[in-house]
Amino acid sequence: MRSPLRRLRRLAPLGIAAALFAAPAALADPLLGVGGDSVNVQADSLDVEVSSGTAVLTGNVSLSKGDLHVSCPRIDLKFDTSPHVSWARGSGGVSADVRGVHAEAPEVELDLTKQVLDLRGGVRLTRGQGWLQAEHASIDIASGRVSLAQVKGSIPVPPRPR
Repeated sequence: MRSPLRRLRRLAPLGIAAALFAAPAALADPLLGVGGDSVNVQADSLDVEVSSGTAVLTGNVSLSKGDLHVSCPRIDLKFDTSPHVSWARGSGGVSADVRGVHAEAPEVELDLTKQVLDLRGGVRLTRGQGWLQAEHASIDIASGRVSLAQVKGSIPVPPRPR
């Protein structure tokens, strides 16, 4: 007889992820300000430790909810018994898009309760033709506010009328 963990590993990652991360309609959704009804995930594989409330998605990982889209090789998650995802960390080279801002960084931490995306380790943000580089960037998902540390970049200026 196969162990429950082995059976979980053999199931399609999307089916397990949907069961883990989709909140019942009657419960409060910690990402309500981002839009959408659920957190959508996709990965080549998923390992879940139900007893510790952790999961690891690996291989072509994407996580999205409303205006937030994150893709990277690996995402570690923490969830409660509801199950609501409360925290995620992406690593291995991360791309994130939030409300028209595209970000790239080696690592990202996402506090789903506070709706804050923290990028670390040399961040590049772009929007239109403008770009900024920083050691650290924090994006408030609900408001779209971006805070940077040790920043440099280029912000386009409209041409002068003649």
